[in-house]
Amino acid sequence: MAGLKDKRGFIDKDRLDLSERQAVEYWMKRWGVTRDQIMAAHRKVGRMTKDIAAELGKKR
Repeated sequence: MAGLKDKRGFIDKDRLDLSERQAVEYWMKRWGVTRDQIMAAHRKVGRMTKDIAAELGKKR
């Protein structure tokens, strides 16, 4: 999705920054999880989306 943008430009697909609300909402919708689940996985494994997806049991 090349058209996915936030206020600073394009959302990075490889890393998730929790301060970017639109990026978090995009992944929440895509994986079907809550913000709290994403934050817990982010704290546990880091900021790479593939690692967060694996922690949540989702395919990237």
